[in-house]
This record gives sequence, C-alpha cells and structure tokens, in this order.
Amino acid sequence: MSKVIVIGGGLAGTEAAYKIANAGFKVKLYEMRPKRSTPAHRTPYLAEIVCSNSFGSESPTSASGLLKQEMDILDSIILKVAKEFKVPAGQAFAVDREKFSKKITEIIENHPNIEVIREEITEIPTDSFVVIASGPLTSEKLSLEIQKLTGSEYLYFYDAISPVVDASTVDYSKGFWADRYGKGSADYFNCVLTQEEYEIFYEELLKGEQVPLKDFEKAVYFEGCLPIEEIARRGKQTLLFGPMKPVGLINPKTGKQPFAVVQLRKENIEGTLLSLVGFQTKLKYSDQKKVFRLIPALKDAEFVKLGSIHRNTFIQSQKLLHPTLQLKSKPNILFAGQITGVEGYMASASTGIIAGINVVRILRGEEPLAPPRESMIGSLINYITTAKNELQPMGPNFAILPDTEYRIKDKEKRKAVKVERALESIKAFKEKINLHP
Repeated sequence: MSKVIVIGGGLAGTEAAYKIANAGFKVKLYEMRPKRSTPAHRTPYLAEIVCSNSFGSESPTSASGLLKQEMDILDSIILKVAKEFKVPAGQAFAVDREKFSKKITEIIENHPNIEVIREEITEIPTDSFVVIASGPLTSEKLSLEIQKLTGSEYLYFYDAISPVVDASTVDYSKGFWADRYGKGSADYFNCVLTQEEYEIFYEELLKGEQVPLKDFEKAVYFEGCLPIEEIARRGKQTLLFGPMKPVGLINPKTGKQPFAVVQLRKENIEGTLLSLVGFQTKLKYSDQKKVFRLIPALKDAEFVKLGSIHRNTFIQSQKLLHPTLQLKSKPNILFAGQITGVEGYMASASTGIIAGINVVRILRGEEPLAPPRESMIGSLINYITTAKNELQPMGPNFAILPDTEYRIKDKEKRKAVKVERALESIKAFKEKINLHP
C-alpha cells in the first residue's frame, strides 16, 4: 500500500499534499471544483477563501499569532504564500484572496509529485493511504460515504459570509479611518450611525426576509460566526456589543465616540474592495441591499458580493480519531481540516500539515506522531480528539494550552511563558520528524 490520495483541495488538503509530495512521494489530489461547485465557492482555484479574508491576529503573543509561528516553523506552504499577498488590516493578517489562491494553485499543479484530479470522489479507496480534507462543504455523496466509513452521524452548523462593496461607492464623509483604541495603522473605515439611524437599521434588519432552509435542515449556528440578524434577535443592544460596537473608536470630526459603527476592511491589496466586518448574513439578496444601504456611508454602495449561508460539516473526532489524525477503525485513513472540528483558516491548514507529516512517517515505516501538547497545534488536535461531550468547533486560544508548571498571576506574563514553551516544543517536534526526501 503506497498510493497516497488527498481528498479536497482546500487549505488543509493542499498543506497535506505538499508535505507528502515534498518528501518524495506521489500524491493524487482530488478536487471536485470547477466541475461541481458549492454554495460558497466562486473560483476554480485551490485553497479558495470563502468567508473573511483575514487569517486572524499576527501578534506574536496572541493565540492566532502563536499558531502562525508554529506553522512557520513547520514550513507551511499556506502561510508562506499568504505572506506574499498580505493587505493592510491593522493587527489582523489579511490577504488578497484571489492572488493568494491563484498562487497556491500554480504551486500545487506544477509540483512534479502531485497530480491534481478535478473530479468528485464518491467512494473512499481502502487500498491506499487517504487524507480526507473535504472541508465543511463536503458533497452529499461523499458525506454519505464518510458516514458509512465512520459508522457515526455527522453534525453540522451554518456559517454565513459577509458582503463586499466597491470601495469607490462608499461615502467617506459619513465615517472615519481608524483602528480600535488607536492600534494599528488606521486600516478600517468606520461607518458611523446616530442612535436614530441605528434604531431604524435595527428594525429593518429584523424585518428582512431570510433564505429559507430546506425541510430536512436545522439551523445550528456556530457562536463565533453568527449571522448578524441572529445576533439582533437576541436584543436591541446586542449589536452594540458585537459587530457594531463603538468602544475604542473616537470620531476625529466630533471628538466623541459614535453611537454605533460598521467597520469596513480591505479585501484586496489595491483596497478597491471592502468587506463589512462581522456582517455575515443569510438575508435574501434584495433585502441585504435594502437594509445595508440604511448605513449612511453605504447609501449608494455597490455590492460586489452579497452575503450567503452555507452548511458546515464536521465529524465527532473525539470518537473517531487518534491524536495522529488517523481513523481509529482504519489507520490508513486520516482526516484534516475543518471537517475534524477545528475552526478557522489557519487551524484547518495546521491539521493538514500534521496529517501530511504522519502519512510520510507511515510510508517510511516510522510511528506516526501527535504534535506536542504544549503547542497550539497540539492542543487543538488534543481538544478535538479528547472532548468529553459533544464536539463543538474550536479555534486557537490560550485556554486549551496546558497550564504553566508554576501559576503565573499576570495574564500577559503567563501568555508569554506559554508562547515560549510552545515554540520550543514545536522546534523539537520538527527535529524529530525530518521530512526531507
């Protein structure tokens, strides 16, 4: 058994395929797009980013920043290319999504050890090493196959995409450029609303008609990416403590904090596209335009891309997977990416790295390894494979890291110690795995 098949050309799938191929093994990477698309994808490119174009904070002392440092140490191809196409976004690591995905596609398609096959997989091979990284938008046929393979039911939740506007159609007299608390380099445009404007917006948002769910579907939303109308239904003030919070922002024109704001973030390097931060939605397209144009700065805005809703699927990894990401019942099959229950672009890609590493080790006759528990990657995988109750998606955070040997009261010092320990552990892990051909 020496053939290697990777199912899914997203962030995790491309990481896994690249790791295995770079170690000298032949890989067949299956991606069903563009022959068959999904409700969220728009291009034929590999590693397409379908939600926000932000990869999270790059602060070295943040959980997201720590994960990126670990991935850097493990030679992440996703992170390497992302650095080439960064766009200004304050403390966030945002990319030009089209240029990023196009470059990843070129690298993978031109790799001598990777064959990209643009077909939908409807049967999972059992005579090969397989990495299933089909993502949160796994096709119905493949979903049924994975159900048969695991003997367990899928869980799913709904994730929504924020609208994008043409930057040239924004009324910049109705807001100001600034980062919250004055941090960063003023990369966000803050559309201001008075109390009266907010109340009108709020009432119309609640009246907006939503895209209906199919009869057999049940809306179960991930708390980290709730549609804005779902947040609004929890109370009139909830948006003011969420995506429309004005805290930490002072309007230079008035010297005061606005009643409410809607932040716009650059979607591409040129800054010609701006996305509404935190405004993921499942409103019908016509209602999105009507409601979002009640934001004064967006009164005449042209919406280049409207929000949408799509199904996100993940398995109960704590019942099915070893910490090496191998399927307990069939160890020649590994899972990676959001389908495992990790949340976020970088977390998804990081599991692809680990799956790729372990396929290489198995092919070389070596024992597969779980990443060190002290690392963010290791803690994420530990969480999804050991959750006590029903698994819910998890992104990088310091709470899942093991505590320090001695209790450190100061929060920032405690973080700094955990970061240093994590990086040391991942460096030691890298020395142990040696993936050179």
